[in-house]
Amino acid sequence: MMTDMIADSLTRIRNAAQRRLDVTTLLHSKSIEAIVSILVEKGYLESFKVKEDGVKKTIKVVLKYDDNGSSVINEMKKISKPGRRVHQAKDAIRTFKNGYGTLVVSTSQGVLPNDEAFKRGIGGEVICSIW
Repeated sequence: MMTDMIADSLTRIRNAAQRRLDVTTLLHSKSIEAIVSILVEKGYLESFKVKEDGVKKTIKVVLKYDDNGSSVINEMKKISKPGRRVHQAKDAIRTFKNGYGTLVVSTSQGVLPNDEAFKRGIGGEVICSIW
């Protein structure tokens, strides 16, 4: 039984990028789909597509590489964990890595990147960081 599907998804993306795979498959949930859509929007992933196989759903993610063939993702970390939740106020999530990185924040208005949460004036649980 898996306890943290988000950590599993981030690990699958990280491992696929290290092996220079074009595509990887993730288990589906609404929160994982929201996180992946943020990563696509911010330019860390090429695209994604939700596949339905009867009742079971998966997310097919296309990874993104630069001209040299190295991954666009330098580091991807899970911040909040099942044993230790990390919440931050709107002022604390203003920037990450001087604007070069992104924090994914679960707010009362959905899963948002840190810059959008700061614009809306809301804080929340910091799910992961990526740069």
